[in-house]
Amino acid sequence: MAKSSACKAVLLVAFIATGLSMTSLAAALPYNFYSSSCPNAEEVVRRATAKIIADEPTMGAAFMRLFFHDCFVRGCDGSILLDTSNSNPQPEKMAIPLRGYEAVDKIKAAVEAVCPGVVSCADILAFAARDTAAISGGFTFAMPSGRRDGLVSSASDVFAGIPSPAAQVQELVQDFAGKGLSAVDLVALSGAHSFGQTHCSFVTGRLYPTVDPTMNSTFAADLKKVCPQGGAGGTVLNLNRVTDPNKLSNQYYRNVASGKVMFTSDQTLMSSSETAAMVANNSANPIAWMARFAGALVKMGNIEVLTGSAGEVRKVCSATNK
Repeated sequence: MAKSSACKAVLLVAFIATGLSMTSLAAALPYNFYSSSCPNAEEVVRRATAKIIADEPTMGAAFMRLFFHDCFVRGCDGSILLDTSNSNPQPEKMAIPLRGYEAVDKIKAAVEAVCPGVVSCADILAFAARDTAAISGGFTFAMPSGRRDGLVSSASDVFAGIPSPAAQVQELVQDFAGKGLSAVDLVALSGAHSFGQTHCSFVTGRLYPTVDPTMNSTFAADLKKVCPQGGAGGTVLNLNRVTDPNKLSNQYYRNVASGKVMFTSDQTLMSSSETAAMVANNSANPIAWMARFAGALVKMGNIEVLTGSAGEVRKVCSATNK
């Protein structure tokens, strides 16, 4: 009976999320863009993504974070994936250390083996994030496609585009609004901090010289053992230290409500009555949160996309074709 209910829940999320995205994005990217040019594209990405996450469960969160960073800087154009070159010694990836680049290259190679020069790296990031939700979160939904890859990547754009982990809720709402995303989207997508990793350097500001009063005292004491004052800032921490750190789930909202989250940008969701109510609702209703997350991820995937003849379809994700 439990298994049957879970299956129905997944199907319900897929139905609701697709409805949300189709309603809000009717004039945006199409679904099944590669149905003629590369019919197996999404399945190839799904299989490659599943194998990578099976071999290293932390990679699910890495794929999700790459997609977020890509979309919030210059739009969803694969610019986060470009390596340094003689003509561009400071691409986006030099600004903030992220994981998953080699994994994306593996997925791209698998797709190129089936349909060379057809599927963009920007779409591969979007598909991998969608597949991560299925593999690491247990819910699936359709992801529009047809993005093209950008030709420009600049580290100087990153900090202007990516919200700070020290941001307060008003600033976060404004940042997301600037990308066409609502406060509902902000709170739903923040659930991605239910899995993944960070480093002590991003947390110590809430621990020293005094503990942030919004942080659970027992939780803070535990963090101090891992991140001592003056210690190595590069020590890796799981974002979720309460339950499975590799599962995308609504556990995040329970962590926020109990003061057991890493970043100010997470805890600040409780400082506004509007977003605090959303936290409570997402905590109490996992299926509703899944649908909101799916719809918000699809909306995010339409930020400033390149289509038609704009940009290119890269042969490899780490370099432009020219």
